[in-house]
Amino acid sequence: MTDRKTYIIGAGISGLIAALELEKAGFAPVILEASDSVGGRVKTDHVDGFALDHGFQVLLTAYPEAKAYLDYDSLDLQLFMPGAVIFKPGDAFSIYDPLRNPARLPEMVFSKVGSLLDKIRIYQLTKELREKHIEEIFKSPETSTYLYLKQRGFSEKMLKNFFIPFFRGIFLEEKLETSSRMFEFVFKMFGEGHAAVPAKGMGEIPKQLASKLTQTSIRFQTSVDRVSHNVIHLASGDSITADDILLTLRPENLVDGFDRADGGYREVTTLYFSLQQSFIAKPSIGLIPDDHFLINNIVFMTDVSKAYSENGRALLSVSIVKKVDHIEQLDRLVALELEALSGVSASHFRHIKTYQIRKALPVIDSLRYSRPAVHYQLHDHLFVAGDHLLYGSINAAMQAGRSAAQAIISKKLS
Repeated sequence: MTDRKTYIIGAGISGLIAALELEKAGFAPVILEASDSVGGRVKTDHVDGFALDHGFQVLLTAYPEAKAYLDYDSLDLQLFMPGAVIFKPGDAFSIYDPLRNPARLPEMVFSKVGSLLDKIRIYQLTKELREKHIEEIFKSPETSTYLYLKQRGFSEKMLKNFFIPFFRGIFLEEKLETSSRMFEFVFKMFGEGHAAVPAKGMGEIPKQLASKLTQTSIRFQTSVDRVSHNVIHLASGDSITADDILLTLRPENLVDGFDRADGGYREVTTLYFSLQQSFIAKPSIGLIPDDHFLINNIVFMTDVSKAYSENGRALLSVSIVKKVDHIEQLDRLVALELEALSGVSASHFRHIKTYQIRKALPVIDSLRYSRPAVHYQLHDHLFVAGDHLLYGSINAAMQAGRSAAQAIISKKLS
């Protein structure tokens, strides 16, 4: 075992992966975590008999890093049906992936989501991206996702009904200004695998990673105030001198002498309601294309996994990308919107909890699939990790954690 004093700040996905890799090399790192549990942005609360993820999140089973680090069988992954249900007041219709489910081809052909040409173009895009390597995607010329889709010839109807509300819910921004590289990557992952959640909630992912650690100590409720050279200053007033420090948070406002402005974060508001039964009645995401609604997308988590509820009632997740700080009694207004979309009286929607997640997704100016090892080291003692270094996703968080650990290991060997 190495006698190096190695500290990881943050017990999110990046920090846990880094710890796993460091353990393989003989390190016994210590993780400092400000909260009382592992997971970072990937957590699940248990409230009134329901499992509530911190915002609507899914695991894309095609993620290369996830396949390498996670035991899918132990997670008991529950799969979403490829496609979506589009909701408009008094109307609802579906979109399917004909490559995944050829039996649904007739329904897809006659779906009101877009024109026949739009559907052919979706088929062509899916097929094309399956054959395009991920590294090639991240080296491709980039534009905004919206312009990319327009250049591919998709109609305004198809954009409005499907692409905008679907990817608005993924990118957490309303105009699809996110890089076309990210769109191609995500679309490829959807095409090659499934969207899924562990049966008991997304928080099972970091729990599984943490359970694999045998030489790592985790100090919960230990908040870091700042890092100065090789010294970690805790909010408690104590300090720790380290040989190696791995920071899985953005270094802005934490690292002495680091004054570069970060790209900020995108936020999302997620409300949970319970209902006697689902009005979607299948494991599918519901999209709301009408801009007059606050709601962007809805999912009955209990249609995907019954374990999200212990009492037999359906659990509905509602995501809002728009700013809602100024809105009073948001849950009542959302219930009224749900009534307009479903025909179910607003009084039947029991509000459980609202999550306003300020740092849901990092804003990244230059997306890349990988970085040279030197980019994970700020100075002799300080290393960095996190999906903000690459592209916002669980896969990127794992990549960055692995790469940062390798940089630390390389330093020890040099």
